[in-house]
Amino acid sequence: MMDLKGLKLLAKKQETDTKKFFLKLKKNRPNDLDEVVHELHDEVFAKTDCMTCANCCKTTSPIFKMRDIERLAKHFRMKTNVFIAAHLHLDDENDYVLNTAPCTFLAADNACMVYENRPDACREYPHTDRRKFHQLLDLTIKNTFVCPAVYEIVEQMKKHYENR
Repeated sequence: MMDLKGLKLLAKKQETDTKKFFLKLKKNRPNDLDEVVHELHDEVFAKTDCMTCANCCKTTSPIFKMRDIERLAKHFRMKTNVFIAAHLHLDDENDYVLNTAPCTFLAADNACMVYENRPDACREYPHTDRRKFHQLLDLTIKNTFVCPAVYEIVEQMKKHYENR
């Protein structure tokens, strides 16, 4: 696994190049983009152990939709407003996010203590297996700073498409 300080430096070093590459993808979107990204996602995550990293859980907060809040409140046998008061606040974009980082529900061994009830944003992270990947390019740039697997997927995407 890549050391996380090294990841930030590498992502920063590649940021301009990645933005240019993604701008080209936006202008001339390849028909096979989803297929290529999903294949790279499967390859990279087949050799990635998220439990040794958990940087996403340590440094960022998912957005909590009301259904996520209700599911977690029910899990903890709390009223929704009590769960919100205990764990969440509204950010600048009026989305509910965690009060603290690392995530309140991250155990010392990097396991998620609410895994079966985790927010949809956690279930979907890092979004490299989603359809219409072209809509997630800006978010993906941010995720190269957080997730070593996303960084690797993006670098492999560049190699794949530069040969065309």
